[in-house]
Amino acid sequence: MNRAFTLTMACVLAMTTAAQSKLDSVQHVREIIVVSKPAMREVVPSQKLKGELLEQLNTHSVADALRYFSGIQLKDYGGVGGIKTVNIRSMGTHHLGISYDGVQLGNAQNGQIDLGQFSLDNVEDITLYNGQKSAIFQPASDFGNAGAIYIRTKAPVFERNGEGGKWKEKTHLRMKVQYGSSDMLRLTGLWEQKLSQTVSSSVSAGFLTASGKYKFHYERKYPNGETAWDTTAVRQNGDIHAERLEANVFGRLDQGSWQLKAYVYNSARGIPGAIVNNVWRRGERQQDLNTFVQADYNKNIGDGFSTRWLAKYAYYNTHYVNKDTTQLPVDNRYKQQELYISTANVLELLPNWSASLAYDFKWNKLNADIYNFAYPTRISNLVSLATAIDYKHLKAQGSILATFIHDKTHRKGEFAGMNSSSSISKLTPALFVNVYPFRGTFFSMRAYVKKSFRMPTFNDLYYTDMGNANLVPESALQYDAGFALNKHFEHGIVRHAEMHFDAYYNTVHDKIVAYPKGQQFRWTMLNLGEVHIKGIDVEAEADFKIGKDLVATTRAQYTYQDARDVTDPTTSYYNHQIPYIPWHSGSAIVGLNYKNWNVNYSFIYAGERYDEQENIIYNHMEPWYTSDLSII
Repeated sequence: MNRAFTLTMACVLAMTTAAQSKLDSVQHVREIIVVSKPAMREVVPSQKLKGELLEQLNTHSVADALRYFSGIQLKDYGGVGGIKTVNIRSMGTHHLGISYDGVQLGNAQNGQIDLGQFSLDNVEDITLYNGQKSAIFQPASDFGNAGAIYIRTKAPVFERNGEGGKWKEKTHLRMKVQYGSSDMLRLTGLWEQKLSQTVSSSVSAGFLTASGKYKFHYERKYPNGETAWDTTAVRQNGDIHAERLEANVFGRLDQGSWQLKAYVYNSARGIPGAIVNNVWRRGERQQDLNTFVQADYNKNIGDGFSTRWLAKYAYYNTHYVNKDTTQLPVDNRYKQQELYISTANVLELLPNWSASLAYDFKWNKLNADIYNFAYPTRISNLVSLATAIDYKHLKAQGSILATFIHDKTHRKGEFAGMNSSSSISKLTPALFVNVYPFRGTFFSMRAYVKKSFRMPTFNDLYYTDMGNANLVPESALQYDAGFALNKHFEHGIVRHAEMHFDAYYNTVHDKIVAYPKGQQFRWTMLNLGEVHIKGIDVEAEADFKIGKDLVATTRAQYTYQDARDVTDPTTSYYNHQIPYIPWHSGSAIVGLNYKNWNVNYSFIYAGERYDEQENIIYNHMEPWYTSDLSII
């Protein structure tokens, strides 16, 4: 069993234009902008980590924070410098939608979103929804995911002298320096500025460098139990150098708001290779330049109608090099573009009944300097219709999403005659129900059923000598049932207690897998896979007030997942647990707040699992856990 224990301390420099003073005798509640109506209330509760807790946990990126959610498996490819993706309830990375300030992050090339590139320095909260966000005022794309993660940027808040008085402060500046193992140095800064009565801005910047080197115990056994080799080695080619710059402008409207965002991320990193038969592969390098700009406008019109408009343009440039002498040399550049436009509209038909209509347009294009490359483009049109009811002890939401996708290739020169064009359309419904059997909202029971699919990526379809243009979409069907307890107490040591329990069953059909075909170990992509998934998610938290100044907060989550490959009964791995999915996993957080001091302990556990399809001792992976302690 691997063990890790880290003690992290951060040096924070904060400055404002006005000196901080003790609270006045008359307290002022900070300003809140309301842009939603009762028609948009959620049906199924979500998991959420807010900014205060994220800061106390001393996590650095969105990927680090997601470890504390139930039902999530984080795939970390190579430590501090590795690409980090997330998998929800064993259905795969591609079935999870990730939105940044309301706009989905996309990657039509391979469907992978590297969450390690998004810092938590200016994040207000992170929310996880299973199924989909159960509020109908959302873009059409959001209805198509098997699960969704929403990252919300912190909007600047400035103090003023009473309601309508002059602003006590107009500028916030925060700088942070962090140093850690593997020669990690992280510099971050946040500048918030009040521009006018209704407009403010924030600029967040970060720099990260690390060698990625660390010692590890390397042992391998033969199937009969004899030791093949046993040594201590140093991880190589896990270095990273990255710069990040993000700018936001926030504006208020009469019964509405708007936001502009620009984002740039530049990185150069090594990709630690696999160790195969004691042969170490470490020749892969990758450079990324990811940029996007986006806009968000939402407004309430009267008492019964709300509208929201989104727009985004993204450009991703990836340079991949593989100089490993055991493989064919590779030196390729990929240039990806995306244009996205969305409108969502909700109408309150009755005080407890609302309906929404949303439309999304998306254009994707991929270029590469590869011989006989397909140069694909994809045009997606999505239309959603949803309705929600909130009546006495019942909340219900139903939706249907129509998806129309058209792909076209643009091969050049001698291969121009191989161009192809294809179209596909899908209808995916969902139904969510939440029942409150007793007065108040301290206990509720919920259930949902949802159908979704994911399109093959450009790599799946068109990657030279490997892609398969005849692939069909990978489909998923989800069933979930659970309950929630939520209670506040005015007196006593326990001030708040909450618990969520969910049992679920998911099936994934036409799963896209890489399959060896032909001579010389050539691979191709085929719709061969079928997976049945059963699981349980449990989450609990409680707050305690001990004496006058001491407050304790606790949070724990546990996940059980049984994800079986039921593709082909004739294979040796039929009905085996799929790779990298532990049966048991969980986390716990304990925080102590005393006056201006915060002490936080966090624990993460992942149980035994297998790194290949066959569940044999040769592929077995031991459990691991980490313990982190921070003092702020």
